[in-house]
Amino acid sequence: MKARSETRRPSFFWVLAGLILPVLSLMVKYRFHHRERMPQAGAFVLAPNHYSEIDPVVMGAAAWHLGRAPRFMAKASLFKNPVVGWFLRTSGQIPVERSGSKSHAALRAAEELVEKGRMVVVYPEGSLTRDPELWPMRGKTGAVRIALERDIPIVPAAHWGTQELMGRYGKKLKPFPRKTIDVIIGEPLDLSAYRDKPITQSLLLEATNVLMDAIAALLAELREQPAPAERWDPAKHGQKETGRLDG
Repeated sequence: MKARSETRRPSFFWVLAGLILPVLSLMVKYRFHHRERMPQAGAFVLAPNHYSEIDPVVMGAAAWHLGRAPRFMAKASLFKNPVVGWFLRTSGQIPVERSGSKSHAALRAAEELVEKGRMVVVYPEGSLTRDPELWPMRGKTGAVRIALERDIPIVPAAHWGTQELMGRYGKKLKPFPRKTIDVIIGEPLDLSAYRDKPITQSLLLEATNVLMDAIAALLAELREQPAPAERWDPAKHGQKETGRLDG
């Protein structure tokens, strides 16, 4: 018997969907590519590109349209806002500390979602891309680590058009005219070469490079442009990896 879609099961997400989707639909028209690739049951990591502060809302709504309840690893600072923090905690989102001992706790919290057969959205770039052309930059290893440690699929994804709704580091929405946002779902990443091996930092970095190449290839398909052969590395350009960039 076919599994019942998460979006059809009563949950707090019904409240969020009722509040967010009608407003978002006035501003955004989705165009989905390979929607059949979105797993409809079981745990997995969804790993999209990231270049706008509004990306989590856009991708969260996209996931809901595709039949899955979105749960994110979100910046811990967002949880300090009484209203936003309540919504985040109630809907099962995971606070992520940028550094320190609590950063490891976020991975454990994500694994709890995995154990319950839920999807977790992890931005492997860790922050908005520093690439001036908005291509995916060098990735961090958290998404791949969760997939390998819990032996679950990791599904790359990409979107394009969000920058017209809110630019990188933008603080104001540009709702009109209505924007078209393309979302493409990739095939589950083949991690067979990395499974059943000691999870070392070098292995995680290698697998993360494979993931970032897959995300870049999906974005290239949407943009109808070739992706750069090498991912942008903030360290090589004297850039910090968190916070806003000057200029």
